[in-house]
Amino acid sequence: MRKLALDDEILLSIEKPARYIGNEVNSIMKNKNEVDIRFAMCFPDVYEIGMSHLGIQILYDMFNRRDDVWCERVYSPWTDLDTIMRKEGIPLFALESQDPIREFDFLGITIQFEMCYTNILQVLDLSQIGIYAKDRREDAPFVIGGGPCTYNPEPLADFFDMFYIGESETVYYDLMDLYKEHKQNGGSRKEFLRKASHIPGIYVPSLYETTYNEDGTIASFEPLYEDVPRTILKQVQMDLSNTFYPEKQIVPYIKVTQDRCVLEIQRGCTRGCRFCQAGMIYRPLRERSLSMLEKLASTGIKGTGNDEISLSSLSSSDYSHLPELCNYLIDNYRAKNINIALPSLRIDAFSLDVMSKVQDVRKSSLTFAPEAGTQRMRDVINKGLTEEVILHGAMEAFKGGWSKVKLYLNIESKNKILLTVLKGEVEMEGTVLKENASIQKHITRNTTLFMDGIKIDFRREED
Repeated sequence: MRKLALDDEILLSIEKPARYIGNEVNSIMKNKNEVDIRFAMCFPDVYEIGMSHLGIQILYDMFNRRDDVWCERVYSPWTDLDTIMRKEGIPLFALESQDPIREFDFLGITIQFEMCYTNILQVLDLSQIGIYAKDRREDAPFVIGGGPCTYNPEPLADFFDMFYIGESETVYYDLMDLYKEHKQNGGSRKEFLRKASHIPGIYVPSLYETTYNEDGTIASFEPLYEDVPRTILKQVQMDLSNTFYPEKQIVPYIKVTQDRCVLEIQRGCTRGCRFCQAGMIYRPLRERSLSMLEKLASTGIKGTGNDEISLSSLSSSDYSHLPELCNYLIDNYRAKNINIALPSLRIDAFSLDVMSKVQDVRKSSLTFAPEAGTQRMRDVINKGLTEEVILHGAMEAFKGGWSKVKLYLNIESKNKILLTVLKGEVEMEGTVLKENASIQKHITRNTTLFMDGIKIDFRREED
């Protein structure tokens, strides 16, 4: 029987002990003595956030398809357990085996946003493997970072042995093969890193000399050896219909932020919104095939028991086979009371017919993102939306029977909550719509608009 890293006394003294015990449905258990490589995959945030991240699920499935690799999960402990682990000298551990991270071959950390940088240091410190790469012993795990923040890796370069720049489906297996050969033949830590730098997309900071200007910007970036590539090539998986995707996603014991079956229908974006990091990093736009998504929907629902399927992308309404996919999901899952969610919609591109069918099971709210309340600001960020387009989209939603519409935007004046979106006059206890009769007739007494966390209930002006 598997022994937990935390005893009962500790588990009963902390908030949500289910974060740390593992053994969830669809988690993968292997014999550590029968694998060549042990990989700890870390999302440097609390369990509920990390378990909702699709990228980790994809990598977890991809690694564990290999018989010679066992990939396990690790997350950043909450503050209550962090205090206990430091006091008792308990090293950070993986969920599946409950073994300390310091016993693994690799510690992979996805770097999704800058706010997790301090959590990364926490993970390294609790793992007891050395915070700085230069201080790690020969038998320490190799710390490799991936994700969108690796496109600007220098702020974290001292803490990582290497970075994987780009999408992991392309050359990660090459890195594993190289390490397996290195482990069998022997050799130093530096020798392996030198060889790893020859793999496209792998950046080894210790093999480069970086100088800085007085303002902190990079002045020069030069390799220390002739065989080390001067330019690191971003890795892009062009064919998403013939690559890895989990058929059975892990089912957590506790509520997580995204508790549903997720289908990534496409990756990338064709728009050019200036504020959007993801829209640039994940280019070009690539779609998964309809047949693949139909199969994944079937296996995902059977394997998890979830009552909702979310179609994930930067803009679901831009997927070329959206009507066909939605019709398939509705025809097959409406009778089972399984809801279909499209969380990323453009107010200028969503199909009312599609949305009406999709949310026929449970008509929840619609979410649009004008991003800015004035035309001047929308033009500055290249959003490409006019007041008329926003107004038309909201009207179409109300016509379709939705009573809740969410608008994400930056409010430039706290005294003008609605700005020009619905041409209304705002009273915080209720909104009276006076000017726009075309929308007014679709407003009922229970119509609600959510804007930037502010809930506004509409009421019809009395005749």
